[in-house]
Amino acid sequence: MFYEPKNGHGLKHDPLKAIIAPRPIGWISTLDGQGRPNLAPYSFFNALGSRPAVLCFSSEGMKHTADYAIASGEFVFNLSTRPLFDAMNASSGTLPAGVSEFEAAGIEPAPCVVVKPPRVAASPAAMECKVVHHWNVTDMDGQPTGAVVVFGQVVGVHIDEAVLRDGMFDAVAAQTIARCGYRDYTQVTEMFAASRPDD
Repeated sequence: MFYEPKNGHGLKHDPLKAIIAPRPIGWISTLDGQGRPNLAPYSFFNALGSRPAVLCFSSEGMKHTADYAIASGEFVFNLSTRPLFDAMNASSGTLPAGVSEFEAAGIEPAPCVVVKPPRVAASPAAMECKVVHHWNVTDMDGQPTGAVVVFGQVVGVHIDEAVLRDGMFDAVAAQTIARCGYRDYTQVTEMFAASRPDD
């Protein structure tokens, strides 16, 4: 089949998120203007570079997380894993401003070193970020879509040594999960390696 998105897909559900999958989950923690913690997962998330390391997440609508990150200039990425799935999923619920998802979902916070927002204590990896840019997404006609992308430079990295193997982060040991389409998720359970032609 072929379709132009402007004309609709004709399927039971939009296939876009199922095709662009798996997607890493940006489990983002922030602080509001009164210093109250916020935590929410974003499947429109990824790393954009390594020198310096820059992460980004996109919010479809100006939600608490994007608003607080832009206002404070800081956020933390927390790795989502299979053992933390229920807590991560619970933190996706809509709560009033000022109500902590950490507390509502029974998630223990841990202090960061460089930034003020807390990280998820049980997550095997977290990255402290300083906001370097944000962008209101427009369509090809220059019209606003309502989505906002927040870019953050990594200024601190936490790793649980239990998921390091021979000096490398082991996503299988960490039980990293990712978002697929619809209400589907996947877990990293195996890896394969390949050399580049010019290695």
